[in-house]
Amino acid sequence: MSEPLSVPGSRQPILNVPPVVTAVLAALALVHGLRALLSRSADLEVLLLFAFIPARYEGGFIPLPGGFAADIWTFFTYSLLHADLTHLGFNAIWLLAFGTPLARRFGPVRFLLFCAVTAAAGAFAHLVTHAGQVQPMVGASAVISGAMAAAMRFAFQAGGGMQWRGNMHLPAVPLLMALRDPRVLVFLAVWFGLNLLFGLGSVPILGNDQPVAWQAHVGGFLAGLLLFGFFDPVGRSIAAQNGQSRPL
Repeated sequence: MSEPLSVPGSRQPILNVPPVVTAVLAALALVHGLRALLSRSADLEVLLLFAFIPARYEGGFIPLPGGFAADIWTFFTYSLLHADLTHLGFNAIWLLAFGTPLARRFGPVRFLLFCAVTAAAGAFAHLVTHAGQVQPMVGASAVISGAMAAAMRFAFQAGGGMQWRGNMHLPAVPLLMALRDPRVLVFLAVWFGLNLLFGLGSVPILGNDQPVAWQAHVGGFLAGLLLFGFFDPVGRSIAAQNGQSRPL
């Protein structure tokens, strides 16, 4: 597909970020800024209401605020909270890098639905592996991990290295075919290897001694990898034109 020629003298934006990504980043910053204005006890109430706490789902535990509704919404709202500015800034950079091409390909509605699904998948993976844990989990890392996996599905198709613009409107290859690509296998090996090192505590992340919820990362990543085809409008339109079912 040919690329449009730039007109001499025309100005190109330095950061061409989709509005939906900008809105998500602004929401994350606003939530963190509002929490910074709260007292310690009020912020604890926010965490109890909106962070993901596995102990919430253990029978016999002291009931946490929010009741049954919070049992549902915390699968998503935890991703809007961050431990500190370093945590927020680190996630914002990765969201810009991988959320931008994904939002361009999916469009705003599909992108937001994708974020919700990968957040829930990350929370579920954390719940399965940390049943009964009282410590709250926060952060958008599961969503970002899902975006990394989904972007990988269409970034490696042409030439060497990761390419966004040239592959933006090309249908993604089926997952089993993608897993035979050496570049994809290297990407997977590096991603899972780093998360394993972070999880085992062998490598500190940004000098932070707080535990990394790497199981949530894996949950979000697998959801993004396996469910990409259900959100991808490019594959959907190509399949519809050919009268075929959409490949995963």
